Amino acid sequence: MRIARLGCLLLLATCSFAAQAKMVHKPVEWILDGTTFHSVLVYDDAVSAKRPGLVMVPNWYGVNDDALTKAEGIAGKDYVILVTDMYGKKIRPTTDDQAMAAVKSLYGDRPLMRQRVNTALDQLKAQAKDAPIDLAHLAAIGFCFGGSAVLDLARSGADIAAVASFHGGLDTDKPELAKQIKARVLVMNGADDRGTMPDADKFMDEMRASPADWQFVVLGNAVHCFTEKGQNKQGCRYDERAAQRSYRLMHDWLRAAFAGTP
Repeated sequence: MRIARLGCLLLLATCSFAAQAKMVHKPVEWILDGTTFHSVLVYDDAVSAKRPGLVMVPNWYGVNDDALTKAEGIAGKDYVILVTDMYGKKIRPTTDDQAMAAVKSLYGDRPLMRQRVNTALDQLKAQAKDAPIDLAHLAAIGFCFGGSAVLDLARSGADIAAVASFHGGLDTDKPELAKQIKARVLVMNGADDRGTMPDADKFMDEMRASPADWQFVVLGNAVHCFTEKGQNKQGCRYDERAAQRSYRLMHDWLRAAFAGTP
């Protein structure tokens, strides 16, 4: 009886510890050129070991509940993720028109986009003093507009292991910047994405002229937004199969990049 009671107490203690473990959402703010940016660091505090850090640039709606939920699912116990504000804390689009206005200024000023996403990388590194980030293993992932942003991070010559772009824009203002790429580049777009795929050939020519270890994956029967749950519009639709395949590709790509293996 005493042994059984002790077993129950140990079980309760274990359950209590598990209940205390949670996904941390830590606000991270910085000021760049007079604009305050409000990002969120996401990780599982049940794991004390250091793990790779990822800059994550969301779709054109920026930092919101959907982006944080997506970051939680990707982070798990494997990564610390900085869900990155690219607009400034006062700009939080809730409609397509507002989102279009927000990204227009960055698509029209790619040096500014590169500056902001590089600042986010610096801010991720700075969090290592308080969060379990392995500074030897850093990467970036992005969705839609965010895919464009992390590709520009790679083009800027950022010293990171890898980038992964999901249904992101492929164009650039300066193709010659690709010669600076140090990261392994994984790009995943839907075969029927009419917004991004017209630039596919130019993008591949750009990569061929770069020193990058790169892979361009075309997902059959998928259109734009294939990882964005809740999207079901013409040309912008969530696709469970394409989403899960692309996530598996991303995890494999990151593991290999961090391990330094093919």
